[in-house]
Amino acid sequence: MATIAPPLPRVAPTRTRTRARSQAAGTVIAFLPTDDAAPIAWQRFEGGVPAASGPSLDTLGEAIVDLGTERVVAVAPAADVTLHWAELPGLATAQARAAARLMVAEQSLVSGDALHVAVGDETEDGERPVAAVATERMSTWLARLAGAGIDPSAIVAAPLLLPLADEGFTRAAVGGETVYRGRSSGFADDPVLTPILVEARPVTPLTGRALDEAVLAGAETPVLDLRQGAFARSRRGRLDWALVRRLGWLALAIAAVSLLIGLVSIMRLSFAADAAEREAAEIARSALPRGTAAGADPVLALDRALAGERGGGLGFTTTAGVLFGAVQAVPGVELTGIDFGADGVMRAALRAPGAPEVEAIIERVEASGLEATPSPFQASEGRVSGELRIALP
Repeated sequence: MATIAPPLPRVAPTRTRTRARSQAAGTVIAFLPTDDAAPIAWQRFEGGVPAASGPSLDTLGEAIVDLGTERVVAVAPAADVTLHWAELPGLATAQARAAARLMVAEQSLVSGDALHVAVGDETEDGERPVAAVATERMSTWLARLAGAGIDPSAIVAAPLLLPLADEGFTRAAVGGETVYRGRSSGFADDPVLTPILVEARPVTPLTGRALDEAVLAGAETPVLDLRQGAFARSRRGRLDWALVRRLGWLALAIAAVSLLIGLVSIMRLSFAADAAEREAAEIARSALPRGTAAGADPVLALDRALAGERGGGLGFTTTAGVLFGAVQAVPGVELTGIDFGADGVMRAALRAPGAPEVEAIIERVEASGLEATPSPFQASEGRVSGELRIALP
């Protein structure tokens, strides 16, 4: 028999929270034994009433066609579970479980790592039930059930299946053992400890149909489920279509906003380009001579006027600049004459120390993107003289 622990110290008053009870058809209750070698008895409820039972899970398949459609709740023996009640106000389940673990460790001789602690919802008195069971026992129970193809939706301590009596204790035979349930206690019957714990307080026995209803109600809406923390049941992911639709609309809205931003940017660039063209036209119109046709493109008219001023090709200024730069870069070369025609061709008369200097002038001019064609150069007084024809290729 497990040690009967007194209620844990109260921390502070807290709010009361209740849980609605419901009975569902197709519920299987598996009664875990204290002896691991003993079989696991079971009872099946359908429509709120007992429908079948058996001494071993081996016979469960005879009463159930598809176990996957049944709700299975395992009942832990009272002898293996120590129950406490404590006030843990304003704490989430995980926080309450951590606080309860510290409280239980102070009253237990077993190492905290070897204990599994679970916490239930608050009672009408503002207290939370706290259950402590050896981690090894939880592992063994789940392994035995898994061997029978069962993953229980909950594991409930046997005393917590019983309803609270108006006064004193409720007593019933659950899963092969007699258990007691008080307002802040729950334990297995023991010939020595039970009289001490019960003392002179009244005991209400629970049997027959009333016991069946209490067991089913306690299994359907457990006051405390031992499957918490490391032993919590893994939940299969389900596709939330409402969330998928919301995400779809959100993605569509993001795409629409992105497209709208792109269109606005294009429109702004288009308006800016139109404004720049209008400004260029105004500047060109102000630079044109009077008498220019009003319907003509001012920018195009200005380009034509500039071409007329500078001459053909690259214009006189650009072509002359290339020639002057080449002459200055080659020592000993003299520019003796220059002529620029309307066709953009420049003819330059040169005197140079020799043919290498003339070739250097030609290379520099052609490096600037122009074509330089020499006429025959004549030698005189130790120098050569001739003409270069410079034009666009």
